[in-house]
Amino acid sequence: MPTWANVLRQPVDGQHLVTRQRKYVVTRGSDEAGTTTIADRATQKVIVRHVPPAGFVAQSPVVIDDHWALIQDIRSDGPDPQIKVVRYDLSTGKSAAPAGLPPVSEPEIGAYDGTFAYSSTDAKNRSCLIIADLATLKYRSVTCVPAPGYIADPVVSADAVTFSEIVAPETARRCKRVLTTPLSGGAVKPVPAATNCIQWSGASLRGATVWSEVGASDPDQYQSKAYVRESGDSPARPLGTVITDTILACGNWILWETRTVSSAGVESYQINRWRPGLSTPQRLYGAAPGVALTPMTCQDNTVYVEAAHLSSSPTYTETIAAAVA
Repeated sequence: MPTWANVLRQPVDGQHLVTRQRKYVVTRGSDEAGTTTIADRATQKVIVRHVPPAGFVAQSPVVIDDHWALIQDIRSDGPDPQIKVVRYDLSTGKSAAPAGLPPVSEPEIGAYDGTFAYSSTDAKNRSCLIIADLATLKYRSVTCVPAPGYIADPVVSADAVTFSEIVAPETARRCKRVLTTPLSGGAVKPVPAATNCIQWSGASLRGATVWSEVGASDPDQYQSKAYVRESGDSPARPLGTVITDTILACGNWILWETRTVSSAGVESYQINRWRPGLSTPQRLYGAAPGVALTPMTCQDNTVYVEAAHLSSSPTYTETIAAAVA
């Protein structure tokens, strides 16, 4: 099993780790705007201090490689909601709008090292899945959904993008389904649902997909039922209950978080992992009772997660990391 290392310990209202890679570490402040800082790991020199424009808030993740970083700001309140994306040259600290890149229309950006995926609205008012390269800004539009439907929840692995497609929102015919497409190009394939058409999100790797399902009328939207298919035509196997929106791919693994509650009402969080060929998932990490985990992130085959020690005095957060290649 991988060894977990403590990366950053801070007060709850201090700096929080967004991601860390070979040369840089990215943190975000607890201030209202979410000021983002990118520092050199070797020298601790701050390369970027990104303060969102007035009325905007920084939104995770930060897409980063050895030369570039992409930061997203959103304004969701008021009559003119907007999403802005800026790319920083980490050799100079200077920023610019990513020229030629289709605009971002949904706040979720899936990232795996220097590759990222997101939703964009085209000239025909369709929501389209865009896969782009951070260094070159080369991109391709993979698939589109006519309005009022839209594409969301992209999750990028080493070889695939998994995303959801929402059809007929705000109506009784609403359907949310999970699809996957190879990073190298190729057909978009739906992941057949196990129980209904409200699939939530998932991650695909080497032809296998782990996804979750939660219906609009389910009493606990925070948790959902997870399933795995080892290939597109294999039967769905149940994986139990997972925390919604925590499934991701890292290295050769698909990971997710779970939560158990004791008879006394104390929560305990766990991280599980699975890869094609395993009959059952492995328990990768178990947090102490009462310690909450944030959703995981992945960079350079290393998974990062923040543990919130809210019952301690004083309260603090601790980011831990483990290599999972």
